Amino acid sequence: MRLASIALACLAACAGPQSPALRGIRLEKLTWIEAERVLTADTVVVLPLGAAAKEHGPHLTLENDFLIAEWLKERVLERCDVVVLPTLNYHFYPAFVEYPGSTTLTRDTARAVVVDVVRGLARFGPRRFYVLNTGVSTVRALQPAAEELAREGILLAYTNLESLAPIDAEVCTQERGTHADEGETSMMLVIAPDTVDMAKAVKDCSPQGQGGLSRVAGNGKTWSPSGVWGDATLATREKGERILAFFVELLVREIDALRAAPLP
Repeated sequence: MRLASIALACLAACAGPQSPALRGIRLEKLTWIEAERVLTADTVVVLPLGAAAKEHGPHLTLENDFLIAEWLKERVLERCDVVVLPTLNYHFYPAFVEYPGSTTLTRDTARAVVVDVVRGLARFGPRRFYVLNTGVSTVRALQPAAEELAREGILLAYTNLESLAPIDAEVCTQERGTHADEGETSMMLVIAPDTVDMAKAVKDCSPQGQGGLSRVAGNGKTWSPSGVWGDATLATREKGERILAFFVELLVREIDALRAAPLP
């Protein structure tokens, strides 16, 4: 029985509201008995990852990446035959620790958290997992997690935001930047416009340094007194719609590829 068919059977028994139009299943809405039916060897499990406490300049909120992950999770649920986990909202974000409210785990802790979540669910059958990743530095913890899990016959794939480079080049005109910038702010004008204050958007395009962003000039890092790296003033909803459409198609393709990929 396909996962979508199992999902409909499970949803009929679930107390929480879930649209029968969804192809995917939210794991947290199931009982353990229902979870046992859908966590099979053929199941692809999606783990959304997005920081809920990370600076995004003066015009976006600390929960910015979490909101992006939640929005993309809904699109995946609509399009893909998967089981989706609750969003992981703490991980490896060392580049932003100078800005109040920003949090990070150590790289080893971030790796271990993902490994433990995946390993725990793999006990019940699934061997293919996809991290819907909305960060850049997170890859430095996800790659060793994937290598560790591969030694146990578990396949972990994840989004690499470098894959968005073609649409960024097509849509964005800022001279440089990748954080709270033209592209990210444009996406938020679609996802959660009430969290965007364009009156406070700024251009902060200092040359890239080493070791993340810094509020202090001349220390070798990327100087950004605002916490923005890029030109947020150029953001528009239309640009955001184009970037997000590309992003969603990328996720669908990568999840489909993971489903067909051989196990390690």
